[in-house]
Amino acid sequence: MSHALSKLLDAIDKADSAASLSDAVQDLADACLIESAPNLIEALSYNNPGAAVAAVNGLVQLGEATVPALLEQLDRNNYTARAWAIRALASIGDPRGLLTLLGAATADISMSVRRAAARGLGNMKWHQFPPKFLGIAQTEALDALLFVAQQDEEWVVRYAGVVGLESLAISSQPDSNPRRSQIQRQLALMANQEESPAVRARIWQAQQQLQKNTPSLTDLSQTKQSALSSTDWEQILTRLYNRKLKERTVLNAGDPIYYRDLVSPSIPARVS
Repeated sequence: MSHALSKLLDAIDKADSAASLSDAVQDLADACLIESAPNLIEALSYNNPGAAVAAVNGLVQLGEATVPALLEQLDRNNYTARAWAIRALASIGDPRGLLTLLGAATADISMSVRRAAARGLGNMKWHQFPPKFLGIAQTEALDALLFVAQQDEEWVVRYAGVVGLESLAISSQPDSNPRRSQIQRQLALMANQEESPAVRARIWQAQQQLQKNTPSLTDLSQTKQSALSSTDWEQILTRLYNRKLKERTVLNAGDPIYYRDLVSPSIPARVS
């Protein structure tokens, strides 16, 4: 352990109030030390929202290196910590978090977690997916986002679903891509069915944005590619295929129960 990290952790140990603990975790996050990732993840389980927000921001800054440890956090018994971990995964956008975000967006018990996961699905680092894998991954994201945007009972989650759909459509290129066209058709349909004025306004904004935004393949080709190994991709693809098998053997896609078994067993699902 470096001297700098030791000093920062000592400040956390000596914190004698919620405010001082939050400040100490913020200092740890600001240091951007990759070796501090386990300590930031531990801070997610503190009964201190300020410290948790600081820890999430610190983990997002550290990026993809923290993903394996964040996924491990999801298997623990502290639901609050899992919820914060999902928020971090959503902001990082690493492909390894795709299945977790799919389940969280559609079936998590927490409105704020569903909202964060929906936004995260729209902002996945799609440029890192191998071409042969990209189609199935984006189709799964589209199905989940359509479910969220059309059927979630909370307007703020539906709002996030629209944001996710817009981001997914922008990343689906060229403009003639069937997935992008499907999203535009669904947005038009939703504009006539949505009861919330705020969500309707966000749908209109997404429609306007997509009309003037035509992404190019050149932009993605210049983006940094993923450092994931072939084993990592094999595991991700296997989990996606298993998800598809479950979809074919459970209920219809319109039923929330359809998604419940797709959530990690350790994450509480909503009760319909």
